[in-house]
Amino acid sequence: MTDVVAPPTHDLHVQLARGRLDVQVTRASQAPESLFGFAERRNPKRAFLFVSKVLGRHIPVRPALMAESFAALARLIPADLPGPVLVLGMAETAVGLGAGVHRELSRVRDDSVYLTSTRHPVGTPLLTRFEEEHSHASAHLLHLPQDPEVLRRVLQARSLVLVDDEASTGKTFINLYRALQEAGLNRLEQVVTATLTDWSQGAVRQALGEQARSVALLEGAYQWHADPTAVAPQMPQVDSVARGDWPLQAGNDWARLGVCAHRDTLSAGVEVRPGERILVLGTSEYVWRPFLLAEALERRGADVHFSSTSRSPIALGHDVQHALAFNDNYGLGIANFLYNVAPGQFDRVLLCSETPAAAVDPQLIAALNAEVIVDGQ
Repeated sequence: MTDVVAPPTHDLHVQLARGRLDVQVTRASQAPESLFGFAERRNPKRAFLFVSKVLGRHIPVRPALMAESFAALARLIPADLPGPVLVLGMAETAVGLGAGVHRELSRVRDDSVYLTSTRHPVGTPLLTRFEEEHSHASAHLLHLPQDPEVLRRVLQARSLVLVDDEASTGKTFINLYRALQEAGLNRLEQVVTATLTDWSQGAVRQALGEQARSVALLEGAYQWHADPTAVAPQMPQVDSVARGDWPLQAGNDWARLGVCAHRDTLSAGVEVRPGERILVLGTSEYVWRPFLLAEALERRGADVHFSSTSRSPIALGHDVQHALAFNDNYGLGIANFLYNVAPGQFDRVLLCSETPAAAVDPQLIAALNAEVIVDGQ
């Protein structure tokens, strides 16, 4: 992806049910329409959603394209950051993006560590918690790593890389940084926010000072013009932060407790035919190992796309044209959703879960004719 400076007149406008969104793109690594689109949240706190076309969350994306976006974003991160470097991915949407950026960084330096925020307790002590105030699920947890080397890198980190799919106001990043300071991470010298799209107009640097900088594949600004006559939607209850009927095992974790390296634990037993149209599905925050599976199957010649289920409630329209609703696979009793995947669209659907197969809603399996792959490592 080569850098393209979009002229100030590159404006985008979208009319939603609750108002109009005006967007101005000031810098982009590629055509803005290839990076993101629009949708409407079923959320009274915020009406609009920027829908990434390279993330693999709300729109199925080829793994190679996702990996290209990981690499492009990682290349923007300064090479001279003092280490150790703590990379933090934001749940749930950006846990895979954060892991991808960390994988790229770990190829050029040996002192980085990856940790993801989560809304799923695993029964181990917390490092801290913070709020994403506009979100459908505002509370985030950060677990204290249990592995001695991972813990050392986290607690001794001198640089912090905060990864999310987009920054709208920068407030969540600021909340997280301050929570980490209060938790005792007082060696931090540099803070970098890394996003696919950044609409925050330097808010993090303004709040934290010259130690902070922001990198993104696209930068711009937006204005939301609310319709005062519009009726706020009823949002499903999806803000649970609890252990469900299918509790997670800390020993089978993949990033909530931190990792220094990445490994594929799913692809060894999966056979594919060349050209076979396959959708690999992650579930909720469990997306990185499913992505590594998708990447492996793509290398073997299959025609692979990747996407994930989500707890984010989104209305149909614009860049969300199909939705399935079902029960979550953690036993929390909340709704989950799958967007832009229609039954019969793929030859095979491989639904990957960190919970037992019995925890996956049978209606979802039947609708997709999915094969469930459970991570046992």
